[in-house]
Amino acid sequence: MSTPFPFTAVVGQDDLRLALLLNAVSPAVGGVLVRGEKGTAKSTAVRALSALMPEVDVVAGCRFSCAPAAPDPACPDGPHEVGAGVQRPARMVELPVGASEDRLVGALDIERALAEGVKAFEPGLLADAHRGILYVDEVNLLHDHLVDLLLDAAAMGASYVEREGVSVRHAARFLLVGTMNPEEGELRPQLLDRFGLTVEVAASREPDQRVEVVRRRLAYDDDPDGFAGRWADEETAVRARIVAARKLLPSVVLGDGPLRQIAATCAAFEVDGMRADIVMARTATTLAAWAGRTEVLAEDVRQAALLALPHRRRRNPFDAPGLDEDKLDETLEEFGGGDGSNGSGGSDDSGDEDPDPDGPDGGGGQPPQEGPDGGNDDGSGESSGEVPAQGEPSESGQAPSPGAGEQAPVRAAEPFRTKVLSVPGLGEGAAGRRSRARTEHGRTTGARRPQGALTKLHLAATVQAAAPHQRARGRSGPGLVVRRDDLRQATREGREGNLVLFVVDASGSMAARQRMSAVKGAVLSLLLDAYQRRDKVGLVTFRGSTGEVALPPTSSVDAAAVRLESLPTGGRTPLAAGLLRAHDVLRVERLRDPARRALMVVVTDGRATGGPEPVSLAGRAARLFAADGVASVVVDCESGPVRLGLAGQLAGELGGTAVTLDELRADSIAGLVRDVQGNSRRAA
Repeated sequence: MSTPFPFTAVVGQDDLRLALLLNAVSPAVGGVLVRGEKGTAKSTAVRALSALMPEVDVVAGCRFSCAPAAPDPACPDGPHEVGAGVQRPARMVELPVGASEDRLVGALDIERALAEGVKAFEPGLLADAHRGILYVDEVNLLHDHLVDLLLDAAAMGASYVEREGVSVRHAARFLLVGTMNPEEGELRPQLLDRFGLTVEVAASREPDQRVEVVRRRLAYDDDPDGFAGRWADEETAVRARIVAARKLLPSVVLGDGPLRQIAATCAAFEVDGMRADIVMARTATTLAAWAGRTEVLAEDVRQAALLALPHRRRRNPFDAPGLDEDKLDETLEEFGGGDGSNGSGGSDDSGDEDPDPDGPDGGGGQPPQEGPDGGNDDGSGESSGEVPAQGEPSESGQAPSPGAGEQAPVRAAEPFRTKVLSVPGLGEGAAGRRSRARTEHGRTTGARRPQGALTKLHLAATVQAAAPHQRARGRSGPGLVVRRDDLRQATREGREGNLVLFVVDASGSMAARQRMSAVKGAVLSLLLDAYQRRDKVGLVTFRGSTGEVALPPTSSVDAAAVRLESLPTGGRTPLAAGLLRAHDVLRVERLRDPARRALMVVVTDGRATGGPEPVSLAGRAARLFAADGVASVVVDCESGPVRLGLAGQLAGELGGTAVTLDELRADSIAGLVRDVQGNSRRAA
């Protein structure tokens, strides 16, 4: 087993290290979600934490890690006698993104059921992680139903398995840590809320700190054992501090003053429900224990708010997470008066002093760190750089040309709930919430002979296939004699996520400010719908003389919203160029991910200008999609009393459907709740 990178050798990332340590002291805090760009030591810090976790006492031979002093009375391996056990290191269990439900929660031991005729439970990863760490890298890419099971177990401290004739309940208390790169897609808001704390990490822009990161990494790669040995004293000190904080935690008092500050802060930031208040209370208490105190101070409440609230105050998927610290300080000062003195000692002026939370004596105290201070002030400004980058060409590239007619970007209108657009037929793509598909998870619709490796056994169909042959196979014992030909694969139907490619007309014919604002609002609404249905999205725009890929297909709907907001308009309408560029994008994506079906949404008034025979060229380009069987919908943006109906003609060439902006609304009387399908084709 390789030597992990020492936790105390991680440079900077103070908030990340503090959040992990608080959960190591008290798993009741609810885990940590670490959000940040690639290459920011997210996984390194999490894996390093396992070496700091104190050893645990377990019942010898128990697969569910029962504590010998208080064994779980419902343990499937029990009952256990109270007494001495054995010590082992706390485990860190990694949940792969592609794990199955059986691997996570456990399932019937099929081998024993068929060979011995007995019902036996085979534990999953939740059992392995009990009293340890469960780490999910790229948690935003984990299937939704697995995330639900995972977070339910983390909230209840137990896993319940009711399937295939097996009914099992076992303890599952663990430190849950998830890491994710927001560029690859977000978690649903209700799932974000289930993580106790969240931390935004970003690479330091300080040259000295970056130098130290490289120096330590190279030293570790050259001699892992030697490097770890040089940090052994710091690791031992932090491990001892975790043990001491655990012992002190039951003695910490959360007075009425800090509790009132917690409630007022959650109310001021309009968080939903009461989970934020509870998490803040537990976090503030743990911060006090980590600092070696038995009373909670205002600085603990402030630090707890910075860790527990940013991901809970998001109002829609495109709002950047964060917290207004000035507003936070005002709230703490307003509700930190003398009426709360009975429980926080000198807390009357702790809210006024506002000690520096980043200093070594603030909040709960920062973990030991030799390198330069690693503040995260640059982490919240990552997305702001994209908008000027998009706007630069419009200011310096075409503005001087009087023929370009380019206008500055306009803001999108308010988004609305859209009608359901789906791809016809039955797909086999990644799990999502848009179109019908054969999936690994969903309702069982039947059984078939396996094609290749068996992944989901249909037990009843397998037994039914094997039963008539038992006498001929010489069965004499209780077990069932099963051969390869008897095995049956369960067929299940659920929903898949699609690639939704937006092809947006940004030409002069769309440049009226109110009109473009409405168009952007419609596309933003469709992006929200794509976010909720777990789609990949891409954005192609066309204006002037070319079409360009504004955003290659990605799971980050946020990035598409940013590019849309900064989209300028003006110039001719090269409809054919836009369609051909979209065709190239879909062709490449079909090679990368052949199972993911595409839905193309063309947002245009249907006009085509510029170049020889622009209408004819656009028609030929559109027929390429019809020949490939690409599902498409044209959002008709034409307005005014006189309408040419060009968008409808384009939809006919594409083999798709045309809808107006009004018909796109879910509350529209037009009633567009139907599959996107061609006029001249029907999916099998």
